[in-house]
Amino acid sequence: MIEDLTAYLEDAPTPHHAVAVARGRLLEAGFSELDPTGPWEAEAGEGPAFVRRGGALVAWGAGDGTPHAPLRLVGAHTDSPGLRLRPHPDRTSVGWRSLGVEVYGGALWNSWLDRDLRLAGRLVVREGTGALRSVLLDTRRAIARVPQLAIHLDREVNSGGLRLDPQRHLAPVWGLEPDGPDSVVEALAVENGIDPGDVLGAELLLVDAQGPERLGWRGELLAAGRLDDLVSVWAGLRALLATATSRSSTVPVLVCWDHEEVGSETATGAAGAWLAGILERRVAALGGTRDELLRSLAGSALASADVAHATHPNHPERHDPDHLLVAGGGPAVKHNANARYATDAGSAAAFVDACRSAGVPLQHYSHRNDLPCGSTVGPLVAAGLAVDTVDVGPPILSMHSARELVAVADVEAFVDALGAWLAPR
Repeated sequence: MIEDLTAYLEDAPTPHHAVAVARGRLLEAGFSELDPTGPWEAEAGEGPAFVRRGGALVAWGAGDGTPHAPLRLVGAHTDSPGLRLRPHPDRTSVGWRSLGVEVYGGALWNSWLDRDLRLAGRLVVREGTGALRSVLLDTRRAIARVPQLAIHLDREVNSGGLRLDPQRHLAPVWGLEPDGPDSVVEALAVENGIDPGDVLGAELLLVDAQGPERLGWRGELLAAGRLDDLVSVWAGLRALLATATSRSSTVPVLVCWDHEEVGSETATGAAGAWLAGILERRVAALGGTRDELLRSLAGSALASADVAHATHPNHPERHDPDHLLVAGGGPAVKHNANARYATDAGSAAAFVDACRSAGVPLQHYSHRNDLPCGSTVGPLVAAGLAVDTVDVGPPILSMHSARELVAVADVEAFVDALGAWLAPR
């Protein structure tokens, strides 16, 4: 199972790649891909089927064909904090060629220093017919690095702390002038057999070139980039594939949104109308009415799957002493009285019941009162669809770092937990 996760992480450096890999697995399992601009027949509503847009995807398994059947949803996000290239990224300074970047989301800036980085993303190109096509690319090799200032030039760094200006100090170097191509986008286009003159748009980001690694004396830990939140995307995908063909009175659904780390207010984010429109079209394909859609949602439930804060062994004082998350102790249900998480007593009980049926150990997380609490897609979807929602996730260390750390046992338990959540009823 962990080998499958590491393969997924390596093949999914960006949200668009994450969806492309998921698409391949769904098609291999017999899912039908639906055209969002075309008509949907009854078979689309009956599933298994999926629809995608950019770095987002919605997939559902086979129900019993009833338009008002309740849904069991798992929701996760495909994006991760990091460094993304600007529209005009090419820079030169004192003989170095560097890349202009923008910080995406709440990244731990220092974790990107002195780390070998590869480049991945997509180019939008004009074809001979005049149509536009999105091309995914990934250098797969390290081409850049954000160099840290030597201690001889910053003698107070260890005692006074590292201070970074994201505008000046996070630009990766990728060569020397005047060597090499004039433009990084042109270089990527040529390397991928694309005429640079046909490139009309680009979305490129930097990725840790070091692959996932098993750590610990017995290999009980996994270190990797983008565990937040691709571990949940992957776990939800495995859970859906295990339940997709079982016809029942509930319909298993996996939703993967983009842009969670920057607020979700985009066309493919959880705060948008995309999911609601897809669910309405699915009901319509079954011959159902809007009233039946609302009946379906009234009986539905969402597990908002996103990583949780494992108790840090070097900073235990940063955690509530009565809600310490132990690595290897199983996934956590996340609670917040101010609705930063969408969990309530009823939704928590439903997830606890599912985990008990699968024999999965479970923990409960609550944030310190004197520290601001993060959030997830859970509250946004709960508000937008009025569905019962529980926030859950495996505990990790180094959240929002270029590389994060999780216990292998928690990954495996999380797959089982989501499988029990989606299981036919």
